[in-house]
Amino acid sequence: MDTGTAAKAKARQATNDVKPWIRGFARMGYIAKGMVYVVIGVLAAQAALGPGGKTTDSKGAFTTIASKPFGEALLWLLALGLIGYASWKIIQAFKDPDNKGSGMGALGSRIGYFSSAIIHLFLAYNAVSIIMRAGSSSSSSKQSWSAKLLGQPYGQWVLGFVGLCFIAFGIYQAVRAYKKSFMKHLKQHEMHNQEEWWGKRVGQFGFTARGVVFGLIGVFIIQTAITADPDKTKGFDGALSELAKQSYGAILLGIVAFGLIAYGIFMFVIAKNRRMNIS
Repeated sequence: MDTGTAAKAKARQATNDVKPWIRGFARMGYIAKGMVYVVIGVLAAQAALGPGGKTTDSKGAFTTIASKPFGEALLWLLALGLIGYASWKIIQAFKDPDNKGSGMGALGSRIGYFSSAIIHLFLAYNAVSIIMRAGSSSSSSKQSWSAKLLGQPYGQWVLGFVGLCFIAFGIYQAVRAYKKSFMKHLKQHEMHNQEEWWGKRVGQFGFTARGVVFGLIGVFIIQTAITADPDKTKGFDGALSELAKQSYGAILLGIVAFGLIAYGIFMFVIAKNRRMNIS
């Protein structure tokens, strides 16, 4: 057996090492995450191109989905999928299926995985809250957490650090887009050439757009820390709205909106092709 064939066989074996229920739960999670980004991107693209759209965040996307026929049933599926995604992130944090090791960089990755799990569990909670008609508006939630933090000792410093983390994450997303490092965990040996080519391009566009949005959120959080004004805090929806207010704002918003759609589509690519090598 030559070296190339042996490598493909090893990759195939690693993919098959994961328990089927874990693999299915994780893939459903990637699909759910992708759907949320596609809805946010479509609404933002509609806002950029003309009336009928809006700049919104995940909760706004859930509300839009709930208003459609069979929307509540779809929201239940999305909530379950997001729980599946969170579960996979917890597995990544504690079981190290990607062989990150035990160094400082690996520790940072594991903390990031665990944080992502918490965030997506919260998103699942938001989806269920909307189904139960118990969700609160995203803007009041954002103002509440930033205002409470500002009221604590060293709250401005902590808030500033959070903003820097958002900016660093945005830069990290842009670097991943440039290096195409997001492809290394995919089963490229099983992807057709066109699927792999388009996957790289869609992923680059999507990760870049996501980096722009998270970087803007970080800037707004730092503004909140400097001015001690919680109204300066903006989330996904606020970042997109600010883009629309700039010169050539409709064009900028449109580009980022289609980038978010691309990121959502790339989540579907990951759902199909992600390597999972934990038993």
